[in-house]
Amino acid sequence: MIKCIVIEDEPLAAEKLKDYISRLPDLQLMKWFDDGDAAVNYLKENDIDLIFLDLHLGESSGITLMEEGAIQGRIIVTTAYSQYALKGYELDVADYLLKPFVFDRFEAAVRKALRKQSGEELFVMIKSEYKLEKVFLSDILYIEGMGDYRRIHTTSRRIMTLQTFKELETLMPETHIKRIHKSYMVNMNFVERLAADSVTLKNKMELPVSDSYRKGLSI
Repeated sequence: MIKCIVIEDEPLAAEKLKDYISRLPDLQLMKWFDDGDAAVNYLKENDIDLIFLDLHLGESSGITLMEEGAIQGRIIVTTAYSQYALKGYELDVADYLLKPFVFDRFEAAVRKALRKQSGEELFVMIKSEYKLEKVFLSDILYIEGMGDYRRIHTTSRRIMTLQTFKELETLMPETHIKRIHKSYMVNMNFVERLAADSVTLKNKMELPVSDSYRKGLSI
């Protein structure tokens, strides 16, 4: 479970965030704060995985709290002011949600934030059957297109998702997972042999390689 907090002094905006968080089963809202000082004190005593931070908090500033190091970690900024986007990214926030934002944009921000490292391993959050599945990149063998679905084959399970190959390519760094065909992506760490028109994985599974993707492959 991914523990998160909301730091937002506008009640309506806070309620919207709480509703969106409740729609993602892997997220657990621990606290809502309407001022920065209370949130800072809470963070000193509690480990939180994800922070939703408004940049304007009455008399305090979310930017100042980040600059001073009082609030740090995986942070998704929420604000009505687009002019602070550059500053937010300079402070290495995971994403920047410009109010008003819809659920799909919120969900994309969460997925982007959770692409960050977990210990020494990279992972992604895959949308499957109305929930988010945490998948470590090192466990993915290959991804197969099956009509409207993509099937993610890992070392221990298979996960079905409606996310497109384009979305998966955006989520997964090319250094780990490469597109090799209109219907396949592969974890290059599991490739044992690369031929003119196919790759063979360490488990002896053979997958096709198309001309359009062959140039970008190497092992």
